[in-house]
Amino acid sequence: MHPAYLYKKKDNNIVQCNLCNHFCVIGPGSKGICGVRVNKCGELFTLVYEKPVAENVDPIEKKPFYHFLPGSSSYSIAAVGCNFQCGFCQNYEISQAPGMGYEFKTSEVDITRIIDRALKYKCESISYTYTEPTIFFEMAYDISKSAKEKGIKNCFVTNGYMSPEALDMIAPYLDAANVDLKGNEIFYRKLCKAHFQPVINTIKRMKELGIWVEVTTLIIQDYNDDNETFELMAENLYNIDPQIPWHFSRFFPVFRMSEHYPTGVEIIHKFREKALKYGFKHVYTGNIPGNNGENTFCPKCSTPVIKRLGYMILEKNIKDNNCPGCGHPIAGIFK
Repeated sequence: MHPAYLYKKKDNNIVQCNLCNHFCVIGPGSKGICGVRVNKCGELFTLVYEKPVAENVDPIEKKPFYHFLPGSSSYSIAAVGCNFQCGFCQNYEISQAPGMGYEFKTSEVDITRIIDRALKYKCESISYTYTEPTIFFEMAYDISKSAKEKGIKNCFVTNGYMSPEALDMIAPYLDAANVDLKGNEIFYRKLCKAHFQPVINTIKRMKELGIWVEVTTLIIQDYNDDNETFELMAENLYNIDPQIPWHFSRFFPVFRMSEHYPTGVEIIHKFREKALKYGFKHVYTGNIPGNNGENTFCPKCSTPVIKRLGYMILEKNIKDNNCPGCGHPIAGIFK
């Protein structure tokens, strides 16, 4: 066990975790919602420090990031656990492991080794991904500080439910975040056991802190594909910044929703078209390899500036962050 960050001691050896917007009040011997933070005699500890359950070299496009170092590799790590309980999670074997009684053999991994591996495999960034990075915050924070010193950038792939205090703490070392915006309040409460507004607050605060932000929405037919949900998400995102790249991904049956049907391709196309008409500058389709919605276009003259096939870059024509056709600036970090 490793001492946890961001918690407050209360009477009778009770503690309040201030890491995410659940703000769990945890009694002695108990754990928070994430299942990986435990109260031992009035002190809070993390159970997953330097215990990654997954390590891979991924293309940055897999996160997905389309406007942050496109074509680069990102050393990707995760620990078990999550502060959401999404019934459609594609990584449920590790994200929901603490609550489902799954056992994973994880050996202690020194932070230095993770950074050395990122350098060895010529990764320009480290991504904290697969599960929710907030729940392994101590490990992510300590790695990100050391990585920054080595010239490696840091990325969160996150549900956006971290507390303002946690975000402000890691912001000096966090370069980019892809935030899931899942649906409306009913969707969050019913399917994730969480709330809508804290996620919007996180996206807004990230932009204020200078973190590069992209947003992903997994469209699940008959759950979050209605016009009212789209309008809610679009209005909130547009008011923050219409330059935020917005990815609409196609749902496939998994976990507790394995009996549900895949989302129709035409629905993903419809959402992309609606977002573009709303005024968003960069809107993408996900989980539809070979689709035109994978490409980046100049929002002024429609010149294709990056062409993709799945996670592969086929062609990149950006010149000094500008469109090669008309010179219009393309939002993003491209080198």
